Amino acid sequence: MQVEFHGAAGEVTGSMHLVEAAGRRILLDCGMLQGRRELEAQNAAPFPFEPAGLDALVLSHAHIDHIGRVPLLVARGFRGPIFLQRATADLLPVMLEDAASLAEADAARANRHRDPEAPAQAPLFTRQDVAAVLPLLRPLDYDARSTILPGVDLALRDAGHILGSSIVELWETEDGATRKLVFSGDLGPKGTPILRDPASIAEADLVLMESTYGDRNHRDRQATIAELGAVFEHAWRERGNVLIPAFAVGRSQELLYWFARHWDDWNLPRWRIFLDSPMASRVVGIYDRHHALFDEQAQEVWRQRPSPFRLPNLHVTATTQESMAINSIGNGAIIIAGSGMANGGRILHHLRPRLGRRDTHVVFVGYQAEGTLGRRLVDRAPWVRIHGQDCRVNARIHTVGGLSAHTDQQGLIEWYGQFRNAPPLVLVHGEDRAREALAGEIGQRAGRPVTLARPGMRLAV
Repeated sequence: MQVEFHGAAGEVTGSMHLVEAAGRRILLDCGMLQGRRELEAQNAAPFPFEPAGLDALVLSHAHIDHIGRVPLLVARGFRGPIFLQRATADLLPVMLEDAASLAEADAARANRHRDPEAPAQAPLFTRQDVAAVLPLLRPLDYDARSTILPGVDLALRDAGHILGSSIVELWETEDGATRKLVFSGDLGPKGTPILRDPASIAEADLVLMESTYGDRNHRDRQATIAELGAVFEHAWRERGNVLIPAFAVGRSQELLYWFARHWDDWNLPRWRIFLDSPMASRVVGIYDRHHALFDEQAQEVWRQRPSPFRLPNLHVTATTQESMAINSIGNGAIIIAGSGMANGGRILHHLRPRLGRRDTHVVFVGYQAEGTLGRRLVDRAPWVRIHGQDCRVNARIHTVGGLSAHTDQQGLIEWYGQFRNAPPLVLVHGEDRAREALAGEIGQRAGRPVTLARPGMRLAV
């Protein structure tokens, strides 16, 4: 068994790892690169392997940095099965269709303003490309080991990151010997609302582990929740509005969960709450269908009133006209909109007219990658550019780190520590500063060096 790294190998986006096992070629994730313009431009480049030569694709979860180039893979010749957890199979078309719509809109906008002599810009992929992916999906349940190719077995375990997120266990049996690779996908923190804790695994011959927050520990979640309530109170007293860039899958649902839990504490009935996302109602329906995957506390909250997805003052805006109408509200609105890193989506249309106002509060509740608008705002840039317009930043910027869907350094150390005999470890899905810190901590405990994946690196299991 061999592994070759082609994405999320020194950054936190573009997850893509090629495994050769029992003479077969299996791709783990096929994610989109996000962040700097030059980084995103690489999404359209040829794959570093022949898509038609792949035997299978395994997807860890439905975030775009893990699935965003699947339509391109299929358009360029891949015809094999795509294995993924059942909830991920439901979320995938929602996420990819939204990404295709954004790509089509961006291309149309660029073409309206292009030099007539320049070639027209094409979207990275279209909704027709997404439709071609769906017949290849092969949904699996958690914890069921299946033979997916001759000599290759697969099992998916709950990663606790978003609904349907999976830790991937891959076995190769050849010449009477069995070797096992474990890929963490993205791991959630213990105690994350709605989701169960990441599954523990004891045996592996090689572990690929994410390292997004490998250099830090999160703030206590309860302190973070108290901070969020304080932001709402401050904004209300200032007669302002609150903007929350949030991913449509995972973070938005957790925010609504906390709104339901603190409905009275935060005096939320006085606010108008908007979930401004064309995919939001579809995602809410998927969460409802898969409530059996929730943890016990979430199941209890779902039975209470108000239910997180049915708050009496919650407005789920699907159309562009509904979204535009929100900007006429002078104060008293909490607006949750994608994308989570503010590098696209409807949040831009709310940020552009409101960033210059001192009564606007922008709350970031997740990781902001290098090169994104979210990262520039968190780093206190005095000016930013949105849709070609320079915007002064007078708004209050809040970073609420304790709500991350990724576990922190201590959580990563503990998860890896559950393996017996400290198997070889490769760190992926992290910037170098985070990976180096985590490698030092784990390497010292394990008594062996930890490998940092690099693009094109090849390792034997």
